[in-house]
Amino acid sequence: MMRILRSLPRTHKLLLLPVATMVTVLGAHKIVTTVEDVQRDSQTLDTVHVPLDPDASPGLPSLDTKRTAMADAFEMANRALDATRDHVPISALTASEIVDIDLIASVRAAKTEPGLPETLALPAVDDASRNGDESAVDVATLDEGARHMAVVIGTIASGMLEVDGSVVADATSYEDVSEDELAKFDEGPIVLEEQIVTNEPYVPQWEIYTVRSGDTFAVMAQKHLAMGYSEVMALVDTLPEPRILTQWRVGDRFEYQLDEQGDLLALRMMKNARDGYLVERQGDDFEVATIERAGEATQRLFAGTISGSFARSAKATGLTSAEVSQLSRTLEKKLDFRRDTRRGDRFQVLVESDVIDGKSLDPRVLAVQYEGERMNLTIVRNPDDNRFYTTDGKSLDPAFNRYPFEGRYRLSSNFNPNRHHPVTGRISPHKGTDFAMPIGTPVQAPANGRVEKVGNHPAAGRYIVIRHDNGYKTRYLHLSKPLVSNGQRVSMGDRIALSGNTGRSTGPHLHYEVLVNNSQVNAMKVSLPENQSLKGERLVAFQRQAEPKLAILESGQTGTVVASSDQQAPGNDEG
Repeated sequence: MMRILRSLPRTHKLLLLPVATMVTVLGAHKIVTTVEDVQRDSQTLDTVHVPLDPDASPGLPSLDTKRTAMADAFEMANRALDATRDHVPISALTASEIVDIDLIASVRAAKTEPGLPETLALPAVDDASRNGDESAVDVATLDEGARHMAVVIGTIASGMLEVDGSVVADATSYEDVSEDELAKFDEGPIVLEEQIVTNEPYVPQWEIYTVRSGDTFAVMAQKHLAMGYSEVMALVDTLPEPRILTQWRVGDRFEYQLDEQGDLLALRMMKNARDGYLVERQGDDFEVATIERAGEATQRLFAGTISGSFARSAKATGLTSAEVSQLSRTLEKKLDFRRDTRRGDRFQVLVESDVIDGKSLDPRVLAVQYEGERMNLTIVRNPDDNRFYTTDGKSLDPAFNRYPFEGRYRLSSNFNPNRHHPVTGRISPHKGTDFAMPIGTPVQAPANGRVEKVGNHPAAGRYIVIRHDNGYKTRYLHLSKPLVSNGQRVSMGDRIALSGNTGRSTGPHLHYEVLVNNSQVNAMKVSLPENQSLKGERLVAFQRQAEPKLAILESGQTGTVVASSDQQAPGNDEG
């Protein structure tokens, strides 16, 4: 055995250390007992005969009567030696009962913990060691890595970690570590929250700034947004409506985002609850996008009774000024408020609006029911063309409006072929109708058509000529500003110009002409085309869409009646 050990290089000797460790830790008691028995029997110490059990396995002597995990450890060591080139593996040796006792004498163990070896020494065996000269023995101290491997293998072999395939609970560390040694590697306490914050990427948050008295955007941007004066001016110039930043009012609010260094990333400003602008930094420049917020469509039913003027009675129901104005413009196409309304007449109005942040925006009259002494009228808005129709599909809008403007203006000069000229006194036919109105009053197209001419004349001033789809023509004279161009398509109600006092005119007014077969006619008396009506599939579709609105009018339950225009039945919220 010793000859084999001497023939092995140092590396392979270390591979045998797990076996030596197990022999030392687990079999020391049996070996020492055997030596004592030999000495008692006065046998020589050259060799010691260790009796084997009848069922012992070939190879190294068994230190236990049963085959345990130690045998597996021996086989593991043998496999490691088998991989060693040019040396005889232990597994190839012939079974023997003789062990050189010098192997036992040469093992040294110093312990810091009961049962756990700290250092192991394996002598370089020579003749001096055989003669008992311990001073001549070259003791090699086992390094920490090899010692750790030997202890772990020995632990596995002893069955401490596994019994019948199950891990036992008495496994433990094999060496104590002092506080001084721990302190060498102390990196301070680990705070979980700080570690998480450190690892998370930076996410900019929206912050809100409220305008205070005396604030200007230039000063505020330098203090809070880390912007220089030139950057402030560049941002203001980028906005389509710079006044949103230059004309602040106390209480105005806007939102902004900053990066990790505190520089501006984005700016969000709202003109109102629906519309606004988003400014984002792109390198050294700014990009502006339009914000359009969608509200929740909500419908409300209002009911009232005429007790004075129609406008005052409508406002008493809770309608806003904008809603009353829209309702009046809708009904005046069929209802003359001076002649047709009477005290005690009743009406109901279904209005839809978008609610954003609790505010009602963009009101739209959907349906009206008027029950009066002189007239009963029920009309519903058709979503397909945004016009009002009666329940049987007749349009509230005529195919040709009588007046080319909204509101009422004094008729200052009628159509009169025998009119005397106001300056010369001679008969000078007036082939149009004049309406006295302030300069800048909007002029509207009375029907669909195409602009035929936009021009300027010494007597007529600025003027427009439109050819309509039904073959009629209309002319507009003495305008201050045309709003259309030659060849442009216009629809009924489109603004085409602003009234004025250009050309030969005695005062601000609109000269309006209607031509049939290229001849001027009295615009106030000419027979205009019939109202447009819905027929066939268009009528069926309209009536299907009108049903839920008519059901709401019939219910008479005022207040919020449905959440959206798609609802089919009224609610129970009383107004």
